Amino acid sequence: MFKNILVATDRVTHVDAPVLTAIDLAAQYGAGLKILHVLESASTENRELVKHFKTNEEIKVNHGYLEKIREAMEKTYDPVLIQSENRELSISTGYPWEEILGLGRKIDADLIILGPHAGKAEEKGVIRVAGKIGSTVQAVVAKQDCPVMIVSNPVQKEKLQFRKIVVGIDFSMACECALCFSVKLSRNFHSILYPFFMLPIPPYPKYGRSDYETDMDLLKQKLKDFCHTYLDGTEHEYQIWGGVLPHGEILKCAEKIDADLIILGSHTREHSGKWYGGSVVERVSFRANCPIFVVNAPKALQKLQGIQIPDSEGKEARDRSIHLFNKPPGNRDKE
Repeated sequence: MFKNILVATDRVTHVDAPVLTAIDLAAQYGAGLKILHVLESASTENRELVKHFKTNEEIKVNHGYLEKIREAMEKTYDPVLIQSENRELSISTGYPWEEILGLGRKIDADLIILGPHAGKAEEKGVIRVAGKIGSTVQAVVAKQDCPVMIVSNPVQKEKLQFRKIVVGIDFSMACECALCFSVKLSRNFHSILYPFFMLPIPPYPKYGRSDYETDMDLLKQKLKDFCHTYLDGTEHEYQIWGGVLPHGEILKCAEKIDADLIILGSHTREHSGKWYGGSVVERVSFRANCPIFVVNAPKALQKLQGIQIPDSEGKEARDRSIHLFNKPPGNRDKE
């Protein structure tokens, strides 16, 4: 399924979770593996001025320093790459997201693996305090043309068999792409797929149990109508919960079923047709105990063989609106 995997890391002297996951996935698929390290810049104006990886002093990049970085990283990574044949280490300067995207296109990557934030984010007092993914990940997710995998913690090899997969559904094009991708994975691994939708509960005093049950029945049917074209022949269980915060309910669902993977659609390329935005991807990616796959558009699926891709031109138009609060579309004006 994956032929070329790119993983980015800001670590030099020890291996982080995204790299370990990338190594295991590359071995599993027999894929080529490229490990990218972008030197930490000391200036927003001159990217050739960097911070020394040991002393943290500001220095100008030269050939000698690049060789020191390479030697240090080879010493760090060789023990875990000992059985990896088709792998390569790349070191560059510049804006990390631009370097990641540029190298991804150069090697025709069909999967990019990242951590949710920079390794030094906590000491800088950003990202972790805000509870969001880093700006590099945001930019890559928004602009990439292949799935992005976000890994917060080390993943056991058996968990990379992805036996239980949660996919978030909100009837947007991005989430339809995520559904297509999840079906491809689930068939590869003979997994159980859990399409998840959160029914937003309105803060209306008169919205009672009967209203909730009516809306739930309507949405259960809408979810089945939306998904059935792709799910035929795939083992699956629909998950529809009421709630207020989509990211929190997705995380609860993943914890409840002990999910190995969460797949989400990113709305960063959409301007309409959504009921919650990219913040769900941010918050789930930052808090999840399992890896996250993010897909943003049909174009991100084109490199993958044997995958059904949604019609982005609307030749088979779908009703992507969400009909809530008791009445089906044809009866909304009736009492």
